[in-house]
Amino acid sequence: MAKYIIKRLLVSLLTLWIMFTLTFFLMHFVPGNPFIGEKKMTAEMLANLNAKYGLDKPLWVQYVNYAKNVLHFDFGQSIQLVGQDVKDIISQKFPYSLRLGIFASALAMFFGTILGVLSALKKNTTVDRLIMLIVTFGIAVPSFVVATLSMIIFGVQLQILPTISDLSTVSSYILPGFALSFFPLSFITRLMRSSMLDVINQDYIRTARAKGLSDKVVIFKHALRNGILPVVTYAGPMVASVLTGSFVIESIFSIPGLGSTFVTSITGRDYTTVMGVTIFFGAILILMNFIVDVVYRFVDPRINIIN
Repeated sequence: MAKYIIKRLLVSLLTLWIMFTLTFFLMHFVPGNPFIGEKKMTAEMLANLNAKYGLDKPLWVQYVNYAKNVLHFDFGQSIQLVGQDVKDIISQKFPYSLRLGIFASALAMFFGTILGVLSALKKNTTVDRLIMLIVTFGIAVPSFVVATLSMIIFGVQLQILPTISDLSTVSSYILPGFALSFFPLSFITRLMRSSMLDVINQDYIRTARAKGLSDKVVIFKHALRNGILPVVTYAGPMVASVLTGSFVIESIFSIPGLGSTFVTSITGRDYTTVMGVTIFFGAILILMNFIVDVVYRFVDPRINIIN
């Protein structure tokens, strides 16, 4: 296990460095200038601003300097939000995305697993067809459509849930959480259904039933443990993507999260903010994949993780 963990850590660090390098150079290859929108910008003022943020130096020098700062967890100052450190922006904005992401992930995992098992056990019945109809809609329809429809129905027509969310009350989580979780919930349902249908037809399940074990024991003690493995594999990237926030969902519900800040920084060519948030997002994704690899081994000890 120790050898595997060390190997995975090295691979994770290499992946993070490659992502950092590609993002850095791609951002600087994009035409334009972060100060292009400033009013009455003279050549002298532009030169001073470039010197302040180190943009007047050769690109490889900028890369080395920024890499050194990142090693000390210094992402620099935002170009758009003058006087604010990128690290402070992340610490201020990410808690909103984190709370919403945890809520949406919990919804997706809990209801996706339950609906998937139920659909498999009720195969080719009305319940199965209804669940498949709902999850097909959830996979096919974009999240912004789900968000808009839920706002119209529950916020405007029925007026039972708020359409602008600052995540200060329980009710303010429901609509954005539902919209953000609907796709992963639907995907997990289909994944769980397919996996359970395969597992319950295995010989060891038939043997367990032949021994006189109850359906509850067979399903939850034997079938579910193996059937949930594909869901565990998908859970890592899913949780990471949801935790980092949905740009569209945060914009629709006016949530002051990190996702909307990231979009604004890209359109404004705020190099330091884009780099800082990208590294932060990438670190979360890599960390979740690492955790899933370790958890996967504990869920099924038969897996040889060394190879």
